[in-house]
Amino acid sequence: MNRTIYQVDAFTARPFAGNPAAVCVLPAPADEAWMQRLASEMNLSETAFLHPEGDGFRLRWMTPVVEVDLCGHATLASAHILWETGTLRGGEEARFYTRSGLLTARRQDAWIEMDFPARASRAIVAPPGLADALGMRPVHVADGGGDYVVEVSTADDVRRANPDRAGLLELPVQGIIVTARTEGGPYDFVSRYFAPAIGLDEDPVTGSAHACLGPYWADRLHRREFVAYQASKRGGEVRVRVGDGRVHLGGQAVTVLRCELVAPRG
Repeated sequence: MNRTIYQVDAFTARPFAGNPAAVCVLPAPADEAWMQRLASEMNLSETAFLHPEGDGFRLRWMTPVVEVDLCGHATLASAHILWETGTLRGGEEARFYTRSGLLTARRQDAWIEMDFPARASRAIVAPPGLADALGMRPVHVADGGGDYVVEVSTADDVRRANPDRAGLLELPVQGIIVTARTEGGPYDFVSRYFAPAIGLDEDPVTGSAHACLGPYWADRLHRREFVAYQASKRGGEVRVRVGDGRVHLGGQAVTVLRCELVAPRG
């Protein structure tokens, strides 16, 4: 049976911005190798695969080269599709069973709020090669459990970052989150995310990074709620609310493509 694949721009209200994710809704579990091949074919930062399980859905995320443990924008895209297609009613909660445990999402007018596990970070000495790879001197470096959080002096520094890909690949982490607080304007902090180790030279808008950035900036700014902007070329806005061990991430999403998968499975 042919399947519909959706492409959704997440963390944006307008097409061709935010972070695009493919969403494939299946009736039952699929072969892992087939899912990885399809994700490679889609060639987006993530493709989400979901099928009914219990009172919710089993959800897996794959980049073009690997499966990942947590992905915010493809979760947002998946929830958006479940409501848009009528699989879930507007007032129903989306429940996803994932490698990172149970994740939930709720619609709030034009926004979707997701409940994610918070990612704690701890201060570390900048590792050798980090400053050279980024082309700038960090103000503060933290280990975010698989990613480095690198605070730099200004939001303009974040926007003009042009890291050396080969240098980043030498670092023993999945990705680098570069961030700075803002001075005035609608946003409290900005960021960018570079992860060539998992096939993403730069991810346009990264929900999972904000599960780390929320607690990070809560410690520094002594606040629990933020409006953040990921300053990639496509760009996207994330509402962040820090709870006890959880981070609530808010975003918008828009479907830009619906296509029919005609290639056989397996």
